Amino acid sequence: MALSSHPPRTATHQPRLAVFAAFASVWVFVLVALGAFTTSIGAGMAFVDWPLSNGSVNPAGWLNDIAMFAEHSHRLSGATMGLIAIALAIWLHRTESRAWLRRLGWLGLVIVGLQGVIGGQRVLLDATHVPGFAMSLGQMLRVPHGVLAQLYICILIAIAAACSKSWIEQPLAISPRVRRTALICTALLLVQLTIAVFIRHNNAGLAIPFFPYSTAQNALLPPQWDFRVALQFTHRSMALVLTVALAVLVIFVRRDRASTLPMRAAASALISLLALQIFLGAQIIWTFRRSDVTTAHVIIGALILATTFWLTWTAHRDTLQQRSPAP
Repeated sequence: MALSSHPPRTATHQPRLAVFAAFASVWVFVLVALGAFTTSIGAGMAFVDWPLSNGSVNPAGWLNDIAMFAEHSHRLSGATMGLIAIALAIWLHRTESRAWLRRLGWLGLVIVGLQGVIGGQRVLLDATHVPGFAMSLGQMLRVPHGVLAQLYICILIAIAAACSKSWIEQPLAISPRVRRTALICTALLLVQLTIAVFIRHNNAGLAIPFFPYSTAQNALLPPQWDFRVALQFTHRSMALVLTVALAVLVIFVRRDRASTLPMRAAASALISLLALQIFLGAQIIWTFRRSDVTTAHVIIGALILATTFWLTWTAHRDTLQQRSPAP
């Protein structure tokens, strides 16, 4: 009988795959951090060509110029993320029996590829004017680029969690109350982070230059409204809604007897991250949008999303695990 070079697909724990998936979910935050820093210092057009930088994979002087360093590092980390996504998708396809998990791997690869194309077109179309809009076509592409980044974080967290030993071997019976609340919080966070992307790329971070009030006279509502002011006010209002919603989720998780120790720890971490995020949001206003503070605000927002999504995904573990694997 001829031996097949294709390894058998299995739903059992694969330690190496689990470690690699976890590494991928960590590396994406390197990419997010570099992207946030690049945007915060306005270095998105440090190079006017793509995929090379000044016609080279190692442009002269990029280690000595902060704008060039930020943008080129972001490009290099994105290319690395692409290679990781390719390896992860193929690995899952060849060894994983759960069809939905294999599909997640390919979906992640598609999003990474799309992100690369959008990022490149953002540079190449920077000078393309769009009638009736202040932003060029390239500048507009920054918005879907930022939104897709949040979705990709969720996909990598989902894959890493599903590859873990606890996911495969430890059944859970999380209450419907926790599952529903977690889903609502994840949805609210995705909306909030989408608003944040619009704020960053419409230069609306200081549209309301006071905090916590909207005016120097401590008024709650801005005296004048435009698109940027509306974005900023909506972002602040959503932050208040999310504070309540996430606090409720934390209470529900900690009261649920089926919650695991990691889930309880994640819930506690969520409160700390939320407090830090509110502080950083205030600091953005008080420091007139200092680049390091703004970058930290983006990173913590992504961590809050990742933590909340992990709780949501884990709470729905049994529902997904009940799907019969397709070889």
